[in-house]
Amino acid sequence: MALHDSKAVQFAAVAIVVLLLVRALVLSWTQAIRRDGQLLRKPPNTLPLVGNGLKFLQDRWKLFSWFDKCQRQFGYETVSLTVPTLPPGVLIHDPRNLEFVIKNEGTFTKGDFVKGRSWDLFGNGIINADGDMWKTQRKAGLSFLNTANLRVLTDIALPQYLFQSVKYLEAKADGQKVDLQHVFHEITTKLMAKMAYNMEMLADDDFTQSFDHASGCTAERFQNPLWPITEIFFGSRFRRSLSVVKSFGRRIVTNAVEDRKRQQQLEKEPLDETPDDGNSKLDQISGTLIQSLLDALNDEQTVADAALTYLSAGRDTTGQALTWTFYLLSRHPAVVAKIREEVQHAFIENSLSPISELPADADALPFDTTIFTAQSMPYTMAVFYEVLRLFPPIPFEIRQCTGQSVTLPDGTFLPSGSVLVWCLWAMHRSKLTWGEDADEFRPERFLSYPESGDDKGTVKVINRPPSEFPVFYGGPRTCLGKKMAEAIAVQVIPTMAWLFNFQPAWGTDGKGKEDRKSKSSLTLPMEGGLPVTVEMRKA
Repeated sequence: MALHDSKAVQFAAVAIVVLLLVRALVLSWTQAIRRDGQLLRKPPNTLPLVGNGLKFLQDRWKLFSWFDKCQRQFGYETVSLTVPTLPPGVLIHDPRNLEFVIKNEGTFTKGDFVKGRSWDLFGNGIINADGDMWKTQRKAGLSFLNTANLRVLTDIALPQYLFQSVKYLEAKADGQKVDLQHVFHEITTKLMAKMAYNMEMLADDDFTQSFDHASGCTAERFQNPLWPITEIFFGSRFRRSLSVVKSFGRRIVTNAVEDRKRQQQLEKEPLDETPDDGNSKLDQISGTLIQSLLDALNDEQTVADAALTYLSAGRDTTGQALTWTFYLLSRHPAVVAKIREEVQHAFIENSLSPISELPADADALPFDTTIFTAQSMPYTMAVFYEVLRLFPPIPFEIRQCTGQSVTLPDGTFLPSGSVLVWCLWAMHRSKLTWGEDADEFRPERFLSYPESGDDKGTVKVINRPPSEFPVFYGGPRTCLGKKMAEAIAVQVIPTMAWLFNFQPAWGTDGKGKEDRKSKSSLTLPMEGGLPVTVEMRKA
């Protein structure tokens, strides 16, 4: 009986593959996308029937390289993408086309293509939401990330958690190996857990490990056209991880409901004098995001979906960006020196002593990190943006043309249901957009300098348009966490660079000669973390 069942499964799999190939052949003739009446050119290594399907099955790091090869070969030209199980698609590189997509977000939505693959993980979260559901969740996010709450983050919460990480690194500053990715992830995890959900979380708990695995499996769905079949046989760990993630989402909601009941009870009791200190202010705003979601959404499962989505967006992308920052800084000591010069200047401007040692009984950092702002630290901000350019936390985006057919600015006609893909990894390396040195790490490209003789001029950060630098997307869907990510980066980067020397400790020789790469995920986590040895720096 078992042998018979095995043969039946094999026959079914073969039959499905044959049907997919036949479908691909039909679609290649009937639904091929055209520009000005002419068929679009095909990317390198496109094969008969399977199209680009085999390319999408390869390791995602190699897939990034393939996308980069496409933009180097075709420039701004839109090219076709064909995968047997997918709708007809295109790969866009032209900033004009991306600007058109951003401005017409009602036409270019996540669609069934994206939702069908990410639903198990994110459900009705803002990543999948369109229309009123999206507007409701975005309004809740805007309420959480208001100016007053961001001030509490930069002035109170972040310095506390940053100090905890500094103390941890100081204890390891005798040649021990440390994973900086874990250190940065711990900071962003504690920040989001406390401020958004009034919870305590750690970066290596069961939820985080399960979410990381589920995110990787979800990402593979976008590369593997046969994922509904392969997950039947190889998806048991994925299903277990999803169960842990969903359980944690329900726990967030349950905790928030209990917080609300406690608050309502306290409001009935006589008021006590509460100190107007930092911890009190942090406690007052803790959980504001989840409470806003509870107010706005009727269904607790939808609240849980939204909470999980915001948690991922708020902690993972920023923690990963900081990791790639210190990876590149380990390769560019001259950039580290310039960051330290900027720190020194900030100390002088604020009449502070350039202290770099922590007293044994210290309960706070030796200097006020709130002096590090986007305005006072333009070079540090330029470093952060340059890292985001070369290692974008969301490396590629997908939209589906829903509703009516539409024509892109370059003349490409997109039938309803067709899919658009743009790879930030590749677009950010375009020499047409970024110049001949596009492959180089050069933070100065994001800075404008005063003209010679203008003693009133200051160095300023250049804001590139989202059509060229879509790392925070743009238009109505501009990333809500942009200011939060910048506020975290502009304190963490100079603080760590000023206090510590980090020596690479990864690779076969333990000296960091090999390049780091990302593991499979919807974002860009560094595979194997960023092992370094730590030593305290003498100013």
